[in-house]
Amino acid sequence: MTGGKLIPQSSLPYQTPFSSTESLANEPRIFAVAERLFTFTGEDFDVKNVADGSDFINVRGAMMHLPGKDKMRIYTSHDGEEVLVLDRVLIAATPSYDIYRAGMGAEKIGWMEKKLVALTDTFDVYMEGEGGFGVTGLFKPPPAYQITGDFIDRNFVMKNDKGETVAKISEVDLIQFDGMNHYQVQVAPGMDAVLALACTCAIDEEFDEEHKAKRERKG
Repeated sequence: MTGGKLIPQSSLPYQTPFSSTESLANEPRIFAVAERLFTFTGEDFDVKNVADGSDFINVRGAMMHLPGKDKMRIYTSHDGEEVLVLDRVLIAATPSYDIYRAGMGAEKIGWMEKKLVALTDTFDVYMEGEGGFGVTGLFKPPPAYQITGDFIDRNFVMKNDKGETVAKISEVDLIQFDGMNHYQVQVAPGMDAVLALACTCAIDEEFDEEHKAKRERKG
């Protein structure tokens, strides 16, 4: 996998991690992410900690392209607490999501959007209150994180504003739970795993049709 070595993080660009118990760790972690085959909402994922096979978070989505209905909700597996919500912005130049802590009625932390012009597939993650003129135009604040790579093949990296690699995502066939193939997400010590995994699932959904088309071409 490209992207270089994971760099331990000593701070986050927001005050408090999304989950007091699950977000941070003192060592690198590897997670297995699988999209559920049978779901009523359309975009559901289950995430496990590869080290022991335990459930980590559950992602439940409903991307119906209707006002107020395009959301991904992230829950911790051990107690079902809703810790993060991604709310898709329906009117935007590129795919964009507002990021909320602990549900829609809580604090907006920032937003994620696909870069309009870039040499490679790129999503930027911005923080609220960092200056700039809203979410569009030339006067946005600098991104706190940038996610780049080959999204169709699920091979991309997440870096902070210093260019340090904080997460790496790749498709793998060797990690299996319940007989299903997964892709893996490696997260650096001190990086908020909940945010990294939420961004990963949102990007996966944005490129789902491209994934399907490529699989069909390979036959």
